Amino acid sequence: MTTAPAITETETRESEMPVAPPLLREIFGFDAFRPGQEEIVDAVTRGENVLAIMPTGGGKSLCFQLPALQRAGVTVVISPLIALMRDQVRALQAVGVNAGALTSGNTEEETEAVWQAIEAEELKLLYMAPERLASGSTLNMLQRINVSLIAVDEAHCVSQWGHDFRPDYLRIGELRQALDVPLAAFTATADSETREEIVRKLFDGHPPRSFLRGFDRPNIHLAFAAKDGPRRQILDFAAARKGQSGIVYCGTRAKTEDLARALRDAGHAACHYHGGMEAGDRRDVETRFAREDGLIVVATVAFGMGIDKPDIRWVAHADLPKSIESYYQEIGRAGRDGAPAETLTLFGSDDIRLRRSQIDEGLAPAERRAADHGRLNALLGLAEALTCRRQSLLKYFEEASEPCGNCDLCDRPVDVFDGTIAVRKALSAILRTNETYGAGHLIDILFGTQTDRVREKGHDDLSVFGCGKEYSKRQWQAVFRQMMGHDLVRPDPERHGGLRMTEAALPVLKGEAQISLRKDTIASADRRPAVKALVSEEDAPLLSALKAKRRALAEAQKVPAYVVFNDKTLIEMAETRPETLDQMARIGGVGAKKLERYGAEFLEVITGAVEQLHPARRKLAMRAGAGSTYDALMAVQAQLTRGACGTLKPLSCPAQLLAKVAQMRATDEHGISILLGERRAERFLPAFLDVLRQTD
Repeated sequence: MTTAPAITETETRESEMPVAPPLLREIFGFDAFRPGQEEIVDAVTRGENVLAIMPTGGGKSLCFQLPALQRAGVTVVISPLIALMRDQVRALQAVGVNAGALTSGNTEEETEAVWQAIEAEELKLLYMAPERLASGSTLNMLQRINVSLIAVDEAHCVSQWGHDFRPDYLRIGELRQALDVPLAAFTATADSETREEIVRKLFDGHPPRSFLRGFDRPNIHLAFAAKDGPRRQILDFAAARKGQSGIVYCGTRAKTEDLARALRDAGHAACHYHGGMEAGDRRDVETRFAREDGLIVVATVAFGMGIDKPDIRWVAHADLPKSIESYYQEIGRAGRDGAPAETLTLFGSDDIRLRRSQIDEGLAPAERRAADHGRLNALLGLAEALTCRRQSLLKYFEEASEPCGNCDLCDRPVDVFDGTIAVRKALSAILRTNETYGAGHLIDILFGTQTDRVREKGHDDLSVFGCGKEYSKRQWQAVFRQMMGHDLVRPDPERHGGLRMTEAALPVLKGEAQISLRKDTIASADRRPAVKALVSEEDAPLLSALKAKRRALAEAQKVPAYVVFNDKTLIEMAETRPETLDQMARIGGVGAKKLERYGAEFLEVITGAVEQLHPARRKLAMRAGAGSTYDALMAVQAQLTRGACGTLKPLSCPAQLLAKVAQMRATDEHGISILLGERRAERFLPAFLDVLRQTD
């Protein structure tokens, strides 16, 4: 493997020029930096201590990988997950960079290769988990191998109150002092508390040079919806994006398994992931998701940090996230290649009640609980926004923006009404029942429903009983949900979820303030914004052919598909259709190494994509109907390669065998069964017969 050219530390200090673009193009295949990258790369290359807050998908890894090639010595990268390290190492090796990882997941051969590269002074980047720093031998090794830079990925893991807290991240500050080298820390978590904690624990309180880069991800479409049959809503959302890689986040482990099963029943390739699974099973899901196109993972937040798949096309939340930072991180896993991506977040009163109770019943200090309520309020404000969601999101991160045109509220502005009278009625009901009851009982009072509980408590004698008949119960549910969203009321854990008023509610109750609410209309399927196609209808067949070639090459090398080329690169190939290697070299993401390795094969697909047929399939072109039957059989086989459950050992039929099946009739079930053999017949026979019946 080649080693990228390095410059000496003296040259680094003396040079006042930014990183040379030719190295960016030669190694990584990019003509220019993404916004904000160049300043960070320059500062890290010069040996400054750096804290960079960049959005997920904003290109953080390049900001320490490129300086590692510019500096003498080894760059040590502290990263939280083995899967993340392995993916980054593979991607670097694929472009000719000598990188390695020392992890518990290594084979003996991999570990030996890393040590050989270290001894030969050829290794440029050494990845390791923070837990390895607990060993004294690790420090001894690092002190003798000429470490010149420490890079810390996912630096927010140092925060004790974050859900990603890793205790061994606290050792990194000591490592920096022991090695006396610069440190560059990167994260997408942006709140001021976390930034202060990083500076205190990693930089010993001495402020590094900080970069707070723009958080706008304009390629991601933002959408929220009130829950109205959430399983159906998720299934409908996935159905409109069938064949695209996606993540569905759920609030409970049981829900991940249930929803993954429902998606498989609906014909999707889907699997679940949560912290209660065996480690090997979790690794299998991570590997499948990295390598397979079109797989949906239904997961808790245990599936998140460490995902390095650039072509995730959508992220859906079946339950409300815990905070606006969590929401931002989780949706940021979509569209990291810059191509269009979509999101959907479902929320309801139960979500809000659950999140409030989790905060109130937690063990955090009072000031931390207050801060967490504030973060949840910001997320609920985003969910109940009346105008452009991206403006609301970026405002939280102290950025101003114009209406984005790429969110559900820009697509279809919401109807707004003066909800002051409705809110005052609801607050009066809460006050007159001593802030003891939840929304369900309060709605019965407002609507005038004579339930046993209403009569038992004498609430049918209240002045507010039946005063809200102008709204249906469903509309009242929306009013209460939005009241919680505006933090006018909160569930009180000491009163078993009974709603109590906040200080913000008093001016509304007294008639001193007005409040606008959204009409709770649930968008029907025909009103849902159209899915944005990755390419035009004309270029879609070529893009499919390029993806097929990419998958074949990736499977042969046993690496994720994006290590060959990411979606954005294939989209540009499909749209520009290069005819020569010189033209191919101008495609974004095609560096010298990848051009040499893959250029000719992808050119062959582009210049003759229509002819990319297996010989067995091509012979069927002259037989009436047999060609389309073959294609249908191929499609069915692809869905069942791992069985209907999506977890079985891969199994498929040779092209010649499928061609023979395509020429048979459904009535010859016995003959087809013999032709397929016992194992293939068990997996494919019923589906193949259905195809043949439809084409008879």
